Amino acid sequence: MLKSKYNMTKEDNIFFAKRKLVDNIYKSANLEGIEITLADTYSFMNNVNTGNISVDDMLKLKGLKDAWEFVLNTIDEELTIDYIKKVHFEICKGQNIKPLGDFRDKGVGITGTSWRPKLPSECDYEKELKEILSIENPLEKCIHLFAYIQRAQMFMDGNKRVANLVANKEMIRLGQGIIAVPVSKIGEYFTLLIEYYETNNISKLEKWLYDNCLDGIDDV
Repeated sequence: MLKSKYNMTKEDNIFFAKRKLVDNIYKSANLEGIEITLADTYSFMNNVNTGNISVDDMLKLKGLKDAWEFVLNTIDEELTIDYIKKVHFEICKGQNIKPLGDFRDKGVGITGTSWRPKLPSECDYEKELKEILSIENPLEKCIHLFAYIQRAQMFMDGNKRVANLVANKEMIRLGQGIIAVPVSKIGEYFTLLIEYYETNNISKLEKWLYDNCLDGIDDV
């Protein structure tokens, strides 16, 4: 059982997430393959165009910004498959991704492995989500949620961004801090993520995320 690193009030966790928003968008963008500096992310968030960000990447950053606003405004909303679809819509709107806000309708490949996720039509996401949400340990629940959404590959694009936002919704609601993969450790993370994809054994990935990717403050 994972011991919580932080035990914040929901209100303090929301405040912390807002203070760390630029940093988390920077990390989430790089995790999705958007090569952007922290300085350029800060400029973007302050509506300054440095000229260093492509139009496509600017749309992805705007999607992340809008999705974070949506999540922070709906922290107490029940986490359902429909809610996850809404997060996908916010993240990917305007980016020519179809289906938008709905499950993919074709197979996808994963870089670095021959493993392939099942088609959504072959899965019971409602049941799988319910099983994860029934986990009593709050931090374990959030980490499993983060990993599961990435492995499920529900959507044609943006699955890592969706996983980040959905897991952090629950992290914040439960006062557990936030999950963010450091940019310097993305290669290490992908190695463990691929192993998790192939084996569906979360133990190594869970420990690594616990040791490297949790951020928060201790209540005084």
